[in-house]
Amino acid sequence: MNEKISNDAGAAKILSLAAETQFAPDGITSRTLLSTPNLRVIVFGFSKGQELTEHASTQQTLIEILSGECEFNLDGKSHTLKAGTLLFMPPNLRHAVKAKQPFSMLLTFVTPAGQTKASPEKSDGHR
Repeated sequence: MNEKISNDAGAAKILSLAAETQFAPDGITSRTLLSTPNLRVIVFGFSKGQELTEHASTQQTLIEILSGECEFNLDGKSHTLKAGTLLFMPPNLRHAVKAKQPFSMLLTFVTPAGQTKASPEKSDGHR
């Protein structure tokens, strides 16, 4: 994690997702890689057994599982997601996630142009 992360979407940047991902014993880590008025990209590292309880986001959400495996609950239905899986969630879909083993994911929030972004901490449960 050598590069300083900025809000400058006008500059090219190359990041190693493996290098940006951290894991904490018995915890969840997150690091914002890019934040603009319409886009936010966050990398998460979960240790085995860690979970985010059910919540929803007001934004369109794209999740890529980078490593490991998790149980993802989408609107009451459970799915096992593994490295290489890409998940799209429309706004306001209730969801929860639990690490079946250590896993990492890249989370991208997209606010369509012309819409006002709600406070991320209040709207999506991800910090």
